[in-house]
Amino acid sequence: MALRDQLSLWAENAKVILGVPSYRLYREHMARHHPERALMSEAEFFRNRQDARYGKGGGGKCC
Repeated sequence: MALRDQLSLWAENAKVILGVPSYRLYREHMARHHPERALMSEAEFFRNRQDARYGKGGGGKCC
């Protein structure tokens, strides 16, 4: 595996550990487990994950 590929995988794993969602992993999951469903766009996916994590409607959930 090329160094560039290794760094890319390392960066993606670090993002997952920090809670940053992976659109690539989402696409792979949907293809494997839910092929009949339409995929969200990358922007829709990001918004969906933000809403799930921080609450929908833009209101913060601080303390």
